[in-house]
Amino acid sequence: MTGQDLQQILLDKWGVSYDMQLRRMPDKIFLQVMWKYLEQASFPMSQTDYLAHLDAIADYLNSWESADQVKTFILNTREKPRLGKAVSIPLDLGSRSSEWLV
Repeated sequence: MTGQDLQQILLDKWGVSYDMQLRRMPDKIFLQVMWKYLEQASFPMSQTDYLAHLDAIADYLNSWESADQVKTFILNTREKPRLGKAVSIPLDLGSRSSEWLV
């Protein structure tokens, strides 16, 4: 999966290029689909910066073998990011979770 693949999944689901952030909690890692999006005039990143950001996230998802899990979650969720409310996707890192949660 690449950053462009992630962007296309977002566009197919919600019609805009939402920002995404990785968040680590004490016992879990989440991918959050934020409410700000590239097509907003006030969005703080350029198209190039946005795709580089998504590429970095995609690299993590690929290394954690979570890319398919994220795609499936986004395609099947009924949630939608809205002001102040992100869509949180819990990542199942399997037996490797202890490597990332230390």
